[in-house]
Amino acid sequence: MRIHYNAPLILNFSLICVILTSINELTKDWLLPLISLPQEFHLNNPIHFINLFSYTFGHSNFGHLLSNLTFILLLGPALEEKYGRKNLLIMMLITAIVTGLLNLLFFSTSLMGASGIVFLYIMLNSFTGFKQNHIPLSFLIVALLFLGKEIINAFENDHISQFAHIAGGIAGSYFGFILNRKNSEPSRQEPPSSPT
Repeated sequence: MRIHYNAPLILNFSLICVILTSINELTKDWLLPLISLPQEFHLNNPIHFINLFSYTFGHSNFGHLLSNLTFILLLGPALEEKYGRKNLLIMMLITAIVTGLLNLLFFSTSLMGASGIVFLYIMLNSFTGFKQNHIPLSFLIVALLFLGKEIINAFENDHISQFAHIAGGIAGSYFGFILNRKNSEPSRQEPPSSPT
């Protein structure tokens, strides 16, 4: 038996998170300007544009990292297989960038971690067995449990960006409906031609 690198996108993303968070921990926040989204965004600073995605690699500590990696490694490989590496990467990029931009517009806090992507995965995963014109009960339960909890926790001062969780969950819900609706549409086939 051989070990198979079964989900390159998920495994590479996770490995980058581990490496960059470890370096940042060992160097006492030396990488912080690269792996976090700053409170103030400066258009003349090219690093800030990179930060719109690179903040997902950084984590405040190993506990934060392990919490996110648990979900990423549990849910990610199946999602990569179902939606394809390219589609999943595009969803991750859009989720990270939109969450980052909204955080800059509405909040005066920096942002760090892959929590938005975790909630993207959680909501995408709840669309298993999606059928056209049906809303999966699993989706409603997951939305109630995970997003409902984040909305309630948003009123607590715990230094956790519930907004990023909610934004990732909304992105996962949107992509889940759009992509699964397309896949569940009956293919239009040409009617069989009558023999002449």
